[in-house]
Amino acid sequence: MRLLIIGAMDGQIGAASKIAMARGAKVSIADDVEQGLEALRGQGADLVMIDVRRDVSRLVEALEVERIVVPVIACGISTDASAAVRAIKAGAKEYIPLPPDAELIAAVLAAVTAENHAIIHKDPRMAQTMRLAEQVAGSHASILITGESGTGKELMARFIHDKSPRAKARFVAVNCAAIPENLLESELFGHEKGAFTGAVARRIGKFEEASGGTLLLDEISEMDIRLQAKLLRAIQEKEIDRVGGSQPVKVDCRIVATSNRNLEDYVRQGGFREDLFYRLNVVNLGLPSLRERPLDIPILSDFFIKKYSETNAIAIRPLSPEARQMLIKHSWRGNVRELENTMHRAVLLASGATIGPEAIILTGAPLGGHDPVVSQVTHAAAAVMSGAGATQGLVGRTVADVERDLIIDTLSHCLGNRTHAATILGISIRTLRNKLKQYSEEGVSVPPPAGGEERASL
Repeated sequence: MRLLIIGAMDGQIGAASKIAMARGAKVSIADDVEQGLEALRGQGADLVMIDVRRDVSRLVEALEVERIVVPVIACGISTDASAAVRAIKAGAKEYIPLPPDAELIAAVLAAVTAENHAIIHKDPRMAQTMRLAEQVAGSHASILITGESGTGKELMARFIHDKSPRAKARFVAVNCAAIPENLLESELFGHEKGAFTGAVARRIGKFEEASGGTLLLDEISEMDIRLQAKLLRAIQEKEIDRVGGSQPVKVDCRIVATSNRNLEDYVRQGGFREDLFYRLNVVNLGLPSLRERPLDIPILSDFFIKKYSETNAIAIRPLSPEARQMLIKHSWRGNVRELENTMHRAVLLASGATIGPEAIILTGAPLGGHDPVVSQVTHAAAAVMSGAGATQGLVGRTVADVERDLIIDTLSHCLGNRTHAATILGISIRTLRNKLKQYSEEGVSVPPPAGGEERASL
C-alpha cells in the first residue's frame, strides 16, 4: 500500500510513518495540500493521511474535481473535537488522534483500505475456470474475462494479477462504463497542464500508474469506438500520448479486460473494433453464472453470513434448511453480487435462532411495469412485517418515503458511488439518477458522487 501523509504534525509524523511502514506501507510525505496534490498527480497513492490543521476541504474538493480516487483520513494532535468533526464533514473517512496508537492506526488502515479478493468456490465448473486462470496467469498475454454482471470478473482479474510475475507491482482498475466518454481518454492516458478546461496541472493516467503491473479495463465494451483506436495503439506500441502532450510516453503493463457482452456479436454489430477484440482476446476466460455452479450457492451464502454478521456485530446465525432450498432454487440474475446483497439483508432481518425464509428477500422482474424500486421496497416491507413485529418503524410511512430512505442509505453505504448503489438496489443507473434528481429538487440531501464519478452525471 502507498500512503501519502500531508502535514508536519509537530514531530508525530515520524511515529505515524514508522507504524504505517511496519504494516507494509510505502510512505511519502508532503508539507501542504498543494504538494500533496502534486504527488498524487505524479505518482498516485492508495491512502492519504492529512493533518486537520491543513485544508482538508480543499484537498477533498480538488480530488473530486480532478477525479483522483483515494480515501482520505484526518489526524491531529489537538484535543479539539470540533476539528475532527470539521474534517469528517469535509469528506475525510476517518479521524485518528495523535500521538499515534499502533493498534488504532493499524485498525483504521485496515478498515479504510482492506478488500477481500477471495474467490470462494466448490463447484467443478468454477474449479475448472480457476485452473485455467492459474495456468495463464504467469504469461504476459492480454486476457479477456467475460461473463454476466455479478459473476466476479474483477475478482478474477485480481486473482490473475496476484498469480502473475507482476504481483508485487500495482493493480489499477478503470471502469469504462462509469466515466463519461469525454473524460475517459484523460483518465487512461493522462494530460498536460492546460490541455483542456480544468487541467490545472500535469497528471499521469492509469496506463502510467499501472506500468510494471496490471491494468484492468472493466466493461471495455462500453468504451466509445473512437477511443478504441487510441487504446489499440497504446497496447500495440506500448506507449501512450498524454492529452495535450507532444512526446509519447513508454509504458509496460499487462492488460486484462472484462465485458458482460458477447463481444464477437458486438464486433459484427459495429460497436467494437475487430482488431482491438483480437488484441485483447489472446486468452478468453468465460466465468459461469451462479445458476451454472449450484454447489457454490451454499458455501457462498455461509461466507457472506459470516462476513456481514461480523461487520454488523451480530451473532452468526445458520441458514435454515428451508431458506437454503430457496437460495438453491432461485435464478440469480445478478449472480454472486445479488447473492451477497441478499445475505446482507438476511443477516439484518433475521430475528430467530436461524436465518429463515422470512428473512430472505429475493429480487425478480417487476410486474406490470411497476417501478422496480417500489416493487423491491414493498417486497422488503412485506417480508419484514412477517417477522416478529420488527417493522414498527415502517408502520404509518408511505412506500415513497421508505423507497427514498432505502436509496439514500444504500448510496451512503456505497460512499456515493452511483454505479454500485444501482447494482445493489437492482435498478438501472438511469433510474437511480432520475430518483436522485427528484430528491434534490425536493430539498433532500443526496450524498455526493464518489471521487471517480463525475458530478455532472447526476
